[in-house]
Amino acid sequence: MLFDTHAHYDDARYDEDREELLAHLKDAGVDKVVNISAGWKGLLDTLELIEAYPWIYGTVGIHPCDIADLNDDRLLKMQEYCRKDKIVAVGEIGLDYYWEKDPEVRQQQKDAFVRQLDLAIEAGLPVVIHSRDAARDTFDIMKEKHAGTTGGVIHCYSGSPEMAAEYVKMGYYLGIGGVVTFKNAKTLKRVVETIPLEHLVLETDAPYLSPEPYRGKRNSSAYLLYVAEEIARLKGISVQEVEEITYHNAMQLYGL
Repeated sequence: MLFDTHAHYDDARYDEDREELLAHLKDAGVDKVVNISAGWKGLLDTLELIEAYPWIYGTVGIHPCDIADLNDDRLLKMQEYCRKDKIVAVGEIGLDYYWEKDPEVRQQQKDAFVRQLDLAIEAGLPVVIHSRDAARDTFDIMKEKHAGTTGGVIHCYSGSPEMAAEYVKMGYYLGIGGVVTFKNAKTLKRVVETIPLEHLVLETDAPYLSPEPYRGKRNSSAYLLYVAEEIARLKGISVQEVEEITYHNAMQLYGL
């Protein structure tokens, strides 16, 4: 069984065939999916998805590129949504400096990040962390504001093996997705080789970051097997072992 810990099935790219695609994920061995909120609309759409599909769970959070969606009133609503049975984390939250170069806006991202980390602690939920071109600032905030509290996952981990080891020491899982199958992903492959499997979870980030041989096309949880196969190859173990251990890790991560 496979557990996709990070997908975005509320995305408009699924509007034409969402129901059909989701109906066939079980045939691909996918047992559970967590749909991750990004903007406010995505959060509300996620609430609808978890009502419609028993095996889909959700998160509550505002992505760093969508912090204009966050205000005091909505933060209060997010506190309410965090109490829903099938909401399993706060995320995806964090920092994204790839798209944002303005120091003032970057500070606004940090402020929104800390507010949502506080929300997770108050709600007793793990966090799903987005970090792009902001590895050091993300790590420093996580260490100061969240380490040792509710745990979580560093989504689409892209840092060094050394930083990965530090996150593991702090009690976080690393999310490994389609990028690990890319030939040029040498650093991530080293991370997978060095970090014990007990600290890794599988993810797609669907519709983004499809693994080989579907790179550049719309992603799906059905392609998660390619990620498991590459991890198995890098670690010299069976695909079944990767599936079993990462499934257990995901259940632990999300408290299921």
